[in-house]
Amino acid sequence: MNSKIFKWAGLKKKLVMVAILSFSLGMSMTSCTDWLEMESYTSDDVDYIFENEAKADLFVQGCYRGLIHKEMFYNLGMGETVVHTAEDGFSSKYKACNYDFDPLVPTTVTTIFKEGYRIIESTNVAISRLKKMPETVKRNQLLGEALAIRAFCYHNLIRIYGDVPAVYVPLEEMDANDENRFYPKRSPRDGIYDQIVSDLQQATEWLPWYEESGYTSTERLTKQGAYALLARIALYAGGYSLRWDLETNDPATLKMARRDDATRVKELYEIANDACFQIKEHGKNSLVQGKDGMSGFQYLWYNHCQRKLTETESEMIWQLAEYGDKTNSEFGLYLQPGSYNGTYGSRKTLQFVLPTYYLSFDKKDTRRDVTCTSYSIYPKDGGKKGPWIDTGTTYSSILLGKCRIQWCVEPQAASQRNINIPLIRYSDVLLMYAETENYLNNGPTPEAEAALKEVRTRAGVGELPIPTDQQGFEDALVQERKWEFAGEFTLRSDLTRMGRLAKELNQAKQDMKDLSDRKGAYANVPKYRLYKYQEDGQKYGDKFLVIDYIELTDPTEIATVKNIPEDEKQYSDYETKLIEIVKNHRSNVTSQDKWYPRAMFEAFSSEFNMKGQAVVGFAKSARGKIQVGKIIYQQPTGSEENGGSYPAWIDKGDGSDGLFYGFKENFSELCPFAAKSSGHPLIDNPNLTQLPGY
Repeated sequence: MNSKIFKWAGLKKKLVMVAILSFSLGMSMTSCTDWLEMESYTSDDVDYIFENEAKADLFVQGCYRGLIHKEMFYNLGMGETVVHTAEDGFSSKYKACNYDFDPLVPTTVTTIFKEGYRIIESTNVAISRLKKMPETVKRNQLLGEALAIRAFCYHNLIRIYGDVPAVYVPLEEMDANDENRFYPKRSPRDGIYDQIVSDLQQATEWLPWYEESGYTSTERLTKQGAYALLARIALYAGGYSLRWDLETNDPATLKMARRDDATRVKELYEIANDACFQIKEHGKNSLVQGKDGMSGFQYLWYNHCQRKLTETESEMIWQLAEYGDKTNSEFGLYLQPGSYNGTYGSRKTLQFVLPTYYLSFDKKDTRRDVTCTSYSIYPKDGGKKGPWIDTGTTYSSILLGKCRIQWCVEPQAASQRNINIPLIRYSDVLLMYAETENYLNNGPTPEAEAALKEVRTRAGVGELPIPTDQQGFEDALVQERKWEFAGEFTLRSDLTRMGRLAKELNQAKQDMKDLSDRKGAYANVPKYRLYKYQEDGQKYGDKFLVIDYIELTDPTEIATVKNIPEDEKQYSDYETKLIEIVKNHRSNVTSQDKWYPRAMFEAFSSEFNMKGQAVVGFAKSARGKIQVGKIIYQQPTGSEENGGSYPAWIDKGDGSDGLFYGFKENFSELCPFAAKSSGHPLIDNPNLTQLPGY
């Protein structure tokens, strides 16, 4: 057999049988993923693997391994008007976040392609061999699981690259003399979508409901997971995507469009609608509600970080197991406020949220302070002695909080956070159901309104008005998805499938300019805050949520706050004045309380902000420093604070930097194939074609 076959996908003749023939499944709550931790097993003798259901089960479980590569959440989990890059320089992540793709650098994703086809090959082996085994309930269950995993891989490949090669049989069964089979061309995505939608429909018949599965967590696919995945993929199959003529590869044919068959589009929305309905009608899933002094949203994510999976299983329909020395991913590493030394070690966060997103939440919405943190953890002395402070940040350094290190169990290593990767939550089922009801009925039905309200009610904003027209309701759903799913790496392609990516990016850019200029909807955003001095608990499992702060609007109070004395001997008098201001806003002020000012539109490291830290005793070496990429926090948000022009990260003005500076409509909605050297898809497979224009 040709030794180069399938080099385009990083595959070899020997089939990698991942994590099989292990001595234990280890599916308990405390060691949910021991089966993922085992050494890989390589063998050509697949007959041995599929001679009984027990070993076949282990093989199928191994297909989950590596299902989500970090490129999914680190490279492509940004640039969707919510999460943005905070790198130290113009890295590939910074460029990818801003749609500045170059296949020759390459500032695109490569490993997702390789890993996707590695798993597809494994599932193809499983599907082929399972079909040859006697039909039993267990065999069908494993077959449904393999079909669903393969569908998930193809879905991710299509939403990133568009049309990709379709391979449904294992390497060992291919005709070695057919070169097109070994170097396959792009296949029309609509055909792939139709295949995997059909596969998932079959999988929903074979897989058990979660409560009937005997599983102790939702780390394996069940009927709920298959239905939810079917709904998601059907919406993408019927939605918008960047298309072009595969025969001519003419850039002039690039366009954002749905498939041509309007009847099939409607049918796909009906499939998605029914899949969501089946989960709802089954009645075993629900949104996690508040408990132990926490809101429902905080209780969900706190327990997710704590690995208390039974507390979240009603909502977390499918999650990828991440626990073990060999499988523990970096998920959660960047979705947190950063820390320096101390119990949590040193870890710089390289993602932040746009302040316009932070400011978009209703004041009653409990999701804001879970999703967004206005602090970073830094030692007061700038070194290793502490104490460590939850240091209040500015608008150019609002960070992510769903996977904050304080909420976690102690990780195995700085880059291994023990946090399972959430794939589909029940809130997504509710919002997909609302979307399909709205689409199929030319406006929201009572069922659609109820589904949206259920998500909002858990967040504390159930009274928000619900639009009654189709477009208005869709607009509301788009915003709701942003509030609900930030940092869960689906929003970027969701905006694409809804045909809204260009519109949303342009609006986000304009909103950031308006905020920078403090005009329009942002004219009255306070420029100054007082943060309460807050020492970090430095213990895992701390339920700390948010630093208390006061936004200042009174001119007299602002004038007092701005007048930080130069002489340290006068700090005490200044602090007394701050306490008097605090008393105007708070009733429970004690003599031990300390507060310090922040100019929110200035850089975190501005002279004023460093002087504010000095007042409460930060060492000189610690002032103006946090564990965030400097390209953002060392820049201001305000144009006034930047000398009359927009900061470069918002809009440099010459097209070389700024929010989404590389985005080109009908071009940048998909990633190109990397084409620099061996190991990249376009180099390894001569029959692949590039995205037109590159």
